[in-house]
Amino acid sequence: MQIYANAFCHIKLYIFMSPIILLSFIIGYFVVLIGIAQLTAKGTADNATFFTANRKSKWYLVAFGMIGTALSGVTFISVPGKVGAPSGDAFAYFQFVLGNAVGFIIITMVLLPLYYRLKLTSIYSYIEGTLGYRSYKTAAAIFLISRVIGSAFRLYLVVIVLQKFIFDFYHVPLAVTVFICLFLIWAYTHKGGLKTIIITDSLQTLFLVTSVFLSLFFICRSLHLSLFGAVTAIKNSSYSQVFFFNDFLPNRLHFSKQFIGGIFITLAMVGLDQDLMQKNLSCKNIREAQKNMFSFTAIFVVINIFFLSVGALLYIYAIRNGITVTKTDYLYPTIALNYLGLVPAVVFMLGLTAATFATTDSALTALTTSFCVDFLNFSKSEDINSQKMIRKRNYVHVLFSGLIFITIIIFNAINNEAVVSAIFKVATYTYGPLLGLYSFGLFVKQRKVSDHLVPFICVLSPAICYFISLNSARLFNGYVFDNELILLNGAITFLLLLITASSFTRQQKAVLKPTI
Repeated sequence: MQIYANAFCHIKLYIFMSPIILLSFIIGYFVVLIGIAQLTAKGTADNATFFTANRKSKWYLVAFGMIGTALSGVTFISVPGKVGAPSGDAFAYFQFVLGNAVGFIIITMVLLPLYYRLKLTSIYSYIEGTLGYRSYKTAAAIFLISRVIGSAFRLYLVVIVLQKFIFDFYHVPLAVTVFICLFLIWAYTHKGGLKTIIITDSLQTLFLVTSVFLSLFFICRSLHLSLFGAVTAIKNSSYSQVFFFNDFLPNRLHFSKQFIGGIFITLAMVGLDQDLMQKNLSCKNIREAQKNMFSFTAIFVVINIFFLSVGALLYIYAIRNGITVTKTDYLYPTIALNYLGLVPAVVFMLGLTAATFATTDSALTALTTSFCVDFLNFSKSEDINSQKMIRKRNYVHVLFSGLIFITIIIFNAINNEAVVSAIFKVATYTYGPLLGLYSFGLFVKQRKVSDHLVPFICVLSPAICYFISLNSARLFNGYVFDNELILLNGAITFLLLLITASSFTRQQKAVLKPTI
């Protein structure tokens, strides 16, 4: 009878995971999101709503929704997979998370007050007043390029998981899957923009968090473990090490590298990134924005503990059941979709979908906002909410949807994991110059940058860092860089800006003020 029961379970899973049923599930999911979009954008689908949600967002909704944005589908799959990686990562990622938390606090206390005081729509407007016009355009361009590549890469990694486990069997082209995903995202964001995303991301975060907790429940049940039994099993496993203090030079997992890297990656890729900061700037005042960030930080740390715990239990389950995968990223989907049954499979797909689209919809809105404000000068328009300006914004929104689509297709055409990963890593390198630009603007008041040289400096610095990263073991007695490389990147940018800068004249000092 047990054999028949297992067979029936697999039949049910097969039926559910067929393309038609899965597509129906995704469409049903997005019908809800589109319904929310219609309600939130009704009568107020103007540019002020799209860019800043009229600065009326509730801080607790922003805080909760940001979890879904910060934890992409890549995090959903990769963080649990890293726990049992051959490199012995275990819970080392938590060191990075602790650095993230410190970075979030610095953003809350230093950057947010600055942005609110200047009443910014695009955070890169600050650069124009402190460093100059070319510096401003360079900072905005860095964000646009980095976000397009980063968002495309994150969506691509999740799409290929869907292809491998579901759509390839039915010969559904990857381009069709990507198009459907982006079309659905465009459908519920093109009117309400940020006002819609504040609500939809909160809903998607709820699905994501629920999925993580339910995944823990189903894995524990399959292993016949209680909650306390699961904690004991993780503690007694080889995956429980959190802090790494040995072999500072060659060990990329060393606490100082992960912790310091976590701080500065957060400062650059969150505090200096239009995406997450745009949500903060939609709160009605600085106090609410700060409450949002403190709450978000606490939830972020806790949810990552659960992600790592899921990873440890997945590896314990895999060892007990003789399951092997070719890549660590495949562990979670392999077990969830093939071994735990119908309901866990649905839960996994729900969490993966929520994590992926909470990140992509937010990025698409931020890209549209930055381009409209920083390059089309919407903030300087006499009537930002005119029909002409709204049409322009709609065209830009479609443009960036198309750019992300093309970028994903290029990733797939390359079809070389090392090359694609290198492209994504280069995108993360580009945030280092933002760190240098903002640091110079905040801390150097007596020197004027050579504005015409800034674009070249922001290209040269990541190139230098890439060379150093490739050769660090030979150049620095075996030292291996990891996340802390972004600090070096920012420092090189800062140093080059300082070397090429000149002293302000009295007249220049008199007119110098941040542009808002």
